[in-house]
Amino acid sequence: MSTDTIAVKEPAAAPVMDGLPAERRRWAVLAIFTALSMASLDTAIANIALPAIATDLHVSPADVVWVVNVYQIALVATLLPLGALGEIVGHQRIYLGGLVLFTLASVGCALAWSLPSLLIARVLQGLGASGVMSVNTALVRFVYPSRMLGRGFGHNALVVATAFTLGPTIASGILAVGHWPWLFAINLPFGVIALLIGLKTLPSTPRAVHAFDFPGAALAAACLGLFITGIGSAAHKASPLLVIAELVAALLLGWLLTRRHAGHPAPMLPIDLFRRPVFALSAATAVCSFSVQGLAFVSLPFYFEDILLRSQVETGFFMTPWPLVVAIMAPIGGRLSDRYPAGILGGLGLALLVIGMTLLAMLPASPGIANIVWRMVICGIGFGLFQTPNMKALMSSAPPHRSGSASGIVATARLTGQTTGAALAALCFSLAGREGATLALALGTGFAALGSVMSFLRLAVAR
Repeated sequence: MSTDTIAVKEPAAAPVMDGLPAERRRWAVLAIFTALSMASLDTAIANIALPAIATDLHVSPADVVWVVNVYQIALVATLLPLGALGEIVGHQRIYLGGLVLFTLASVGCALAWSLPSLLIARVLQGLGASGVMSVNTALVRFVYPSRMLGRGFGHNALVVATAFTLGPTIASGILAVGHWPWLFAINLPFGVIALLIGLKTLPSTPRAVHAFDFPGAALAAACLGLFITGIGSAAHKASPLLVIAELVAALLLGWLLTRRHAGHPAPMLPIDLFRRPVFALSAATAVCSFSVQGLAFVSLPFYFEDILLRSQVETGFFMTPWPLVVAIMAPIGGRLSDRYPAGILGGLGLALLVIGMTLLAMLPASPGIANIVWRMVICGIGFGLFQTPNMKALMSSAPPHRSGSASGIVATARLTGQTTGAALAALCFSLAGREGATLALALGTGFAALGSVMSFLRLAVAR
């Protein structure tokens, strides 16, 4: 055995049969979704707290932004390695380990006395969140029976959308009665409860017999970390040479990783799965759709306030229908995906998103409240109709023993798309100034149209 890999010598766990018994499944789902909601909420609540953190720790706004950046970089960079490790040691172990680290790091964030100490705790928190998110959908696949997979993935999407919707409200409520450390300390009781339930109910999943490639994991983490950093540098108008260097380095490391894993039975960057047309198209569709979300959620507040001259309170109200309707549509899309192909549902959903984004970009100069809300509702219906069937298509097109890597791609595609969309929105503002919001909405329409076409293409290919 080579010195840079460690083989897992434990006997493989017996494969989980078609889902868990109903009572155990309910408790396992509670543990899974509690941890997922904590990890999903944490970026939103940290964003709200940045001004208070900057004042309390006596740092500049430019420096305090790293509280969000280091969390995102640590999260995205380790999704694929931890997903691959889950295939070897068991998805439930990665999930529970991530939950423990996330909870302890949350306490560290609450006790931080300086910006460096807070950043260290946030890095650890991002690693813990990665452990949760990297294998989340893989565990859902083993918890629910095959006839209910669409419903399970719908509930998964519902949790993420609800956390996204309620995050700012929850953060504002906590800050209204306490200081910013409570935003992190509140994770402790929920983390302990989820851990105790998860230890008793999460299933033991099948384990692969190959070794874990530590150098490959380092390459994957560096590749994704540099890519996210490069996108963030572009969004913050860093030197073009720095942005190009970071993105080129990410591409080079990605190429080295694919060369290293050319003959690997389970490559860290799952090139074996991307050879499956449905998987590749589903992943590309996910990146496109979440890029639309990133473009929209960065540009729309500026659009409402600078172009339509609405107040911050009104803007918050106008932003709510999209994620709220996504939360409503997620379980509906899940049930539909158990009956109809993901290619059709995703294609129709993204076609609705094209219509909604186009209508938003063409709003009249002084629209009424209802005129704005129904356009946001159309976007939410379209995005919600796409999300769950696409997630099911991604997971179902991968064999069960590659569920960890497929789950990692689900999370990586979502976060990469959102980050890319946010960076492109910033670029639109740099190029067009006050009209950048309209340009970003038009660009989002193009991404949604491309995603819709790729979704329909799944109907013409075999797995």
